[in-house]
Amino acid sequence: MAAGTLYTYPSSFRANKVLVAAQYSGADVKVDAAFKLGETNASAAFLKKFPNGKVPAFEAKDGFLVSESNAIAHYVSNKELQGEDSKAAALVQQWISFSDNEILPAACTWVFPCLGIIQFNKTETERAKAQITKVMKLLDGHLLTKTFVVGERVTLADISLVCNMQSLYEQVMDPSFRKEFQNVNRWFTTMINQPNVKKVLGAVKLCEKMAQFDSKKYQDLHGSSAGDSKKKEKAPKAAAPPAKKEAPKPKLDEDGDAPPPKQTDPFSSELKGTMDLDAFKRCYSNCDDVIKEAIPHFWENFDKEAYSIWICDYQEPLKGKISFQVANLVGGFFQRLDKLNKNAFARMLITEGEPKDYNIHGLFFWRTQKLAFELSPNWQVDYESYKWQKLDVESAETKKLVELFFLGEDAKTYKGRTIIDEKTLK
Repeated sequence: MAAGTLYTYPSSFRANKVLVAAQYSGADVKVDAAFKLGETNASAAFLKKFPNGKVPAFEAKDGFLVSESNAIAHYVSNKELQGEDSKAAALVQQWISFSDNEILPAACTWVFPCLGIIQFNKTETERAKAQITKVMKLLDGHLLTKTFVVGERVTLADISLVCNMQSLYEQVMDPSFRKEFQNVNRWFTTMINQPNVKKVLGAVKLCEKMAQFDSKKYQDLHGSSAGDSKKKEKAPKAAAPPAKKEAPKPKLDEDGDAPPPKQTDPFSSELKGTMDLDAFKRCYSNCDDVIKEAIPHFWENFDKEAYSIWICDYQEPLKGKISFQVANLVGGFFQRLDKLNKNAFARMLITEGEPKDYNIHGLFFWRTQKLAFELSPNWQVDYESYKWQKLDVESAETKKLVELFFLGEDAKTYKGRTIIDEKTLK
């Protein structure tokens, strides 16, 4: 039986997956009560164990270390939760991937503005609503004759789905929206009333009115120069200066990061550098020969003090997907990176091994030495689905990788897999 310490902030839907799984399996999982986000996970001791500094993270009593919520939940679960045979286990993983790839990004896009975490974007919100409607119909059809998603008992598939969908049911899926999806509603109600689920999630109240963008919450989290100017206009000329108030403690977003206080540009504290990024992007887009033009231009102008280069690989299983679904994962990822693309460039490759055995790989460079997604909570919906590695800009291997990713489909293969599609963030 698994036993150890879970590092997390309170009420994390990702950590809840682990805690619910532990309730079912009987695993001895203790949450570190002394954990402080931004302090504990930034300490040298923590980073030595978990270099990406992200939570949830788990340290077993025997010293085994594992991060990423789905991996931790799998480790602390039992055979019944994982799927009692190979087919059931495959279906459990299928629905976990469905939950993370098809539901969670759209749920965050729709719900986060209502919580003041990100700015409201009407187009993106409408797309998110349409996506949630689509997946709810699919799930509703699947649950027509089923009590649980896979088999006759609760599995990790149910746990992942209920944790990822909790905010939808609590915040935006009001009675008129969810009326059409009676099978999903029945399943969700069944799940939140399971004793092992209720011990972790508490009493879940379904929303009666669809939440809307809350500008006040957004201003409290991010600051608002417009709001400040209005206050100044109303203030009398001879008004005494207001008494100083203690600054409120920063609130946490759903991923556990405190948004940067009153910072509109996530790159404002990063080095400007000497590289003309727009000039490189024009060169790359318009050149006839990438090897003779774009690559020399890149290395002649790359500022290693201000910029860093990273590669990534998608970590969730994509076997059995349709190619356009995989391409849509990349497209959705790029759509949520507003402002990052002004300070970054990326090439993403979709590869295929055996038929319908896909993966996604990327090469990014950006104007920071950090993992750029950590600069803004607005960019943190998808990136944890990838494994990230910072490259040594001086190494020959990095130069080979830059050439390969810049060439894309012309390079034919990557890691022994056929490159079947490519996308560019510019």
